[in-house]
Parts: sequence; C-alpha cells; structure tokens
Amino acid sequence: MTIPEIKSTTQEHLDMEDIKDDLVVLKSGDVAAVITTTAVNFALLSEIEQDALIAAFSMLLNSITFPMQVVIRSKRVDISNYLTKVVQTERSLTDPLLKQQAQSYRKYIQEIIKVNDVLDKKFYVVVPSGSAKYQELGSSPFDWIGRLLGMHTKRVKVNVEQALLRAKPDLLPKVEHLIGEFNRLGIKARQLNTQEIVELYFDFYNPATAQSQRVRTSIGDYKTALVEPAILEE
Repeated sequence: MTIPEIKSTTQEHLDMEDIKDDLVVLKSGDVAAVITTTAVNFALLSEIEQDALIAAFSMLLNSITFPMQVVIRSKRVDISNYLTKVVQTERSLTDPLLKQQAQSYRKYIQEIIKVNDVLDKKFYVVVPSGSAKYQELGSSPFDWIGRLLGMHTKRVKVNVEQALLRAKPDLLPKVEHLIGEFNRLGIKARQLNTQEIVELYFDFYNPATAQSQRVRTSIGDYKTALVEPAILEE
C-alpha cells in the first residue's frame, strides 16, 4: 500500500502573508511598518537636559493621533568570539606593560560574564495602518506585536498589492512624522527595510540559531520550503 505524500509549507503556520516594500502584510489584511531607534541614557543627562528632553517627549506624545507600540527587546549576546580575539591580542603583545594591561582587561571581561549576562537591547516602534477599523471592531490597536508574531490573527484571503496600495498613503506620513519627532529628541530612528524585517522575524522564531545562521537575502527562498513527513512506502 502506498500512502499519499503529504506536504505542507511552513508559511501556513505563520500569520505573515508577505513582507514587501519595507512593510509587513498579515493574513488578516493588516499592514504595519517597523521603526528601529536608538536610546538616550536619561540618568547621565544634566537636570536642564532632562527637563528639555521631557518637554520634547511631551510634544511628541501630543502630536500623535494614531496608535503605535513601543517594544524593548533584550537579547543575550554570546561574546566568546570577542573574548578569543582579546586572548589572541594578549598573546601577540611583547611589551610587558601592554601585556599586563591586556591580561587585566581579559580577566575583567571574564569576571563580568561569570556574574552577569551580556544583553543587547533593541528598540522598535510598530506603526499599524487602519486604526479606525480596529475601533469599529472593538479590538485593541496596541496589540501589534502579538499580531506580528502570529498570535490570534483572523485569516482572510489577502491581495498583497491591494493591501499595500491602501496602506501606504496612511502609513508613510506616520512613519515620517515619528522619525522627525524622534530626531528632535536626539534619537536616531529609521524604518526597517524588507531584509531587516525578515531577519527580525527569523530572530524571533529562531533565537537559538539566529546568531550562527545567516539569513537568506532573497525573500522568495522562504516561500518554497516544504515540510515533508517521514512516511515510508510499503
């Protein structure tokens, strides 16, 4: 007896319909832009600088008439390669004083990673389109990370080109406005491009391998992968 071959694309288990033109299109028909930003060490500012920053941030909040979500993501970083380079540099030094300083620095780094995890923080702002639609449906517009990660998204038949065509006039002015307001705060901000969004998703879904495995540069490569169960023919 021959058991029919069963194949299923991995994309059927994700709620992304497509990532195109630097935007995310979900299977619900919703579209979102993702902005990445730097941060400000508020504690190191003088009192006058802190007051000025608070005032500028208040102006930013008052200027926003659409929903957005701020996401701070902490990720453990493997610095073993960096430590290896430090050891190699230490061994290559011939000057006794420089060698001693390099040794002290290496021991300092080793003690830090024994006691604390080395974390890398990333800051994102997610801007969805069509906020009025969410209000009509009675759902929260501030649930976009759950949607971006494929949680509780209602699936409909989506025409990607039409979804992008409808969303761009709504999204692009919002993104430009936020980037300009962040610059007023001394925060560098920019919209993630298509490849960077792909890498962000890859990092979300594959945290263990994201650092060691290179993400493919072609989006189309991810649309042809198949999952084939090991079913034997008799």
